[in-house]
Order: sequence, then C-alpha cells, then structure tokens
Amino acid sequence: MDPQLPSRYRAQQWYSAPRLWEKISRYALVAGRKTVLTAITLYHCLKDKDTPAWAKGVIMGALGYLVLPADMVPDIIPGAGYGDDWAALVTALATVATYVKDIHKVKAAAQTEKIFGLKGH
Repeated sequence: MDPQLPSRYRAQQWYSAPRLWEKISRYALVAGRKTVLTAITLYHCLKDKDTPAWAKGVIMGALGYLVLPADMVPDIIPGAGYGDDWAALVTALATVATYVKDIHKVKAAAQTEKIFGLKGH
C-alpha cells in the first residue's frame, strides 16, 4: 500500500475478489446478512462492463475498506465492528445506484441465501 496516496484511494488498493470472498466466507455471520448482501451486490456491479470507471472506483473503495485488515472500528467488536464497513458499503451503493441492475441484485440475493443457508442461519 502506497502511504503517499490520498486516504480515499488507499482502500482501493486492498480490494481484490479473493480477499472479498475470503472475508465473506469467514465473517458472514458476524458481519450480518445486510452487509453481505450489499457487498455482493456491489461486487456484481463492479464486474459489469457497463458500469463506468468512476463508479467502479467508488465500489472498489468500499469493498477495499471491507477487506482492510484494520479499519476505524475493529471488526471483532461485537455489535459495532462492522458498522463502519456497513456505512461505507451503503454510501457506495447510494452513490452508484443508477448502475446497479436487477440482475446484480438477483445474483447477490441468491449468493447471500446460499452463504447463510450453508452457515445455518
């Protein structure tokens, strides 16, 4: 990670699909269904060739923040740990909402149900 970059770009450097899926698979129950659903919805929007570059940057920033090893509120704090991640994801979702397609939502909902079904919740 380049410490010379403005802070708004640092989280983008942490994003990668493998990191995202690892975080989701390990911490889905702690993060909660809404956080997981929002993250996966943004992931599908990011992968869409029709999503403009600026919107992909916003999404990568939010997903990068989610996978950061250390953030503003440590993720291990019960009841609060994923609150800042949730805020980043919701802000990104609101910012790029025009580009979120129904297919992104459908895919995300199916994957979220599969994840939580496998985890017994």
